[in-house]
Amino acid sequence: MRVTSNVEGGSVQGIEIRELECFLLVAEELHFGRVAMRLGLSVERARELVERLEHRIGTPLLDDSAERLRLSPFGEDFLSSLRPAYGALVSVLEDARDRASSGQRMVRLGFPGQMREPVDRAVKVFEERSPEARVEIVENPLEDPFGPLRDGRVDAAVVLLPVRERDLVVGPVFDRQPQRLAISAEHPLADREAVGVEDMARVPLIPVRRSRNHWLRVHAPTLTPLGKRIHHHEGVEDLQDGLRQVALKRGAMLLCGSINGYEDTDEVALVPVSGLPESSFGLVWPRGGRNPGVPALAAAFFEVLV
Repeated sequence: MRVTSNVEGGSVQGIEIRELECFLLVAEELHFGRVAMRLGLSVERARELVERLEHRIGTPLLDDSAERLRLSPFGEDFLSSLRPAYGALVSVLEDARDRASSGQRMVRLGFPGQMREPVDRAVKVFEERSPEARVEIVENPLEDPFGPLRDGRVDAAVVLLPVRERDLVVGPVFDRQPQRLAISAEHPLADREAVGVEDMARVPLIPVRRSRNHWLRVHAPTLTPLGKRIHHHEGVEDLQDGLRQVALKRGAMLLCGSINGYEDTDEVALVPVSGLPESSFGLVWPRGGRNPGVPALAAAFFEVLV
């Protein structure tokens, strides 16, 4: 979540923009300490902003009864309405700024990690055919691919499928490859050229917390096709943390076949898995998105990658 306002007095219907920004960050981080660091405020000030927003709305947005910080049911509903509205406002302002400064229309593309050569080719085709537009690549976290789309940081994103969110459009699907099992290099399965899907019952999988349920069923299943139980280790916050747990022999992770930057190491082996659907990526954008460059970018993806 990008913070765009440094003024305390800006308001909409009596609600300060700073309060909304703070609430969005709290929903993302679920930790007031990290929110305070990102906003450059004290923890007490961050809490005060959320409390003021709760007072203005008239109901709690956080669940005080929970052991860990989390949103109340009303807070979850408010978040689902606020994110697209706030993101639309940010997008309008940034688009106006970009066109005023350069005369070009910018398409912000979220991408999980470093730019891969095929995607780079698709971007170049788009820019050659749309000289009035350019693409800015924004790193998109693999474990939270939709946050930047919904809060307006990006106009479209390359994400790991499946995607079943109703507020998002799935465009071209590409880069289909076998999934790989990230496992300790000392595990007996690590020496194989490939492992069968039933072999996954021999090691617990490490899921990423806060992932969508349908995504977890594909990338962290609990049963093999023959019904063998696949145990799960305690979830992790992100992919890097999960690979550290793999290196410590606490379990394994299923990875898509072409994640850049993750190769065999002395501690972690990546073994292809047979019997599972191929992993694939897709270009995704918000339903009703207003950036006219996105359909043209999707057309370039279809031509170059599909």
